[in-house]
Amino acid sequence: MRVLKYRKTAKTRLHARHAENAKRLKVHVSKGDTVRVMRGEDKGKEGKVLRVFLKTGRVLIEGVNIVTMHRKARTAEQQSERRQAPAPVHASNVMLLDPKSGEPTRTHARFDTDASKVERRRTKERVSVKNGEPIPRVR
Repeated sequence: MRVLKYRKTAKTRLHARHAENAKRLKVHVSKGDTVRVMRGEDKGKEGKVLRVFLKTGRVLIEGVNIVTMHRKARTAEQQSERRQAPAPVHASNVMLLDPKSGEPTRTHARFDTDASKVERRRTKERVSVKNGEPIPRVR
C-alpha cells in the first residue's frame, strides 16, 4: 500500500534537505592565489586560481586540467567549434605557494594585533607553516 505524503508533515524533511544542499565547504585557497597541483594528471603545474566552487570544494586554475569542449552549430550561419578551457580540480589536490620562497606550503590562521588600527584591534591573517611569514590575500 502506498503511503501518502502530506505537505504539512513533509516540511521538516524538505527543510533538512535544503540545508544539506546549501552547505559550503571550507577551502584553504582563495581567488587570485598561486597554487601548485600536487596530485593527478597535471602534477607539478602551477597557476593562478580563477574561481573557487564552495559547494563542491573545487578550484578552477589557469592553464591546468585543460579539457576540449564541443559546440554544435544551432543555425545554418553558425559554425561548429571545439574550444579548450580549464576544468575544476579538487582543492585537496593543490597547495598554496609561498610568495617569498615559491615553495608549496600549508597555512594556518593567526590573529594580528595592530595598535595603529583604532577601530579594529585584531585581524585574521594566513601564515605559512614553513617560515611563519604572513601570506597576503589577493583582492
